[in-house]
Amino acid sequence: MVRPARRRGLAEEAADRIREEILSGRVPPGSALREVELAASLEVSRGSVREGLALLEREGLVRSVWHKGTRVIELTEADVEEVYAVRAALDRLAAVTAAGRGENLDELDRLVAAMAEENDGTRLLSLDLDFHEAVYRAAGNRRLLEAWHAVRSQVYLFQSHRIRYGHEHYAARVVHEHRELAELIRAGDTERLAAVAEEHVHSARRALLQGLAEGNYQRPHGTP
Repeated sequence: MVRPARRRGLAEEAADRIREEILSGRVPPGSALREVELAASLEVSRGSVREGLALLEREGLVRSVWHKGTRVIELTEADVEEVYAVRAALDRLAAVTAAGRGENLDELDRLVAAMAEENDGTRLLSLDLDFHEAVYRAAGNRRLLEAWHAVRSQVYLFQSHRIRYGHEHYAARVVHEHRELAELIRAGDTERLAAVAEEHVHSARRALLQGLAEGNYQRPHGTP
């Protein structure tokens, strides 16, 4: 017999609030996440916190180790290489597939126009991720979209630190790179698009790794 469904509202709310703290940088990479403290702060049960942390672990934002508790993932070179390698493959496939369908592309132009009017680091990053979400949706492949959602939170976390290591570099490139992607998707130039989509990701990876190596941490407009 199928077991009764459980209400997960509090667990999902706990996950949302903890995720917000992690992605904002208020809870840095490597930080310990203690159930008792989180439950008191969020005014929910430890069970709800535990379930919320399990959701975040499936997103790849936290890691739990038996008898050692749960921590926010680190920004190590190995982690960066893994996440951006996966993202490069997914973004290439999504962009080429979206170009082949040629549907629902107006949202890409709208988001590029919004980026051009924005200087706040946090909002620029949100528009950046919304652009890629729109590409995945335009591709019309449900499993590809689910694969993107599995890494999206990690991408957001890593990109937020990329911006903190070089906000001016990011702001100077973000509009041009996304406009080029939108134009190539609309034109259906899949050969060039595939290369540009991959380079877009690898450029971000190189910038983050350089920032990690140099440690020139900045606080862009709009970040805590």
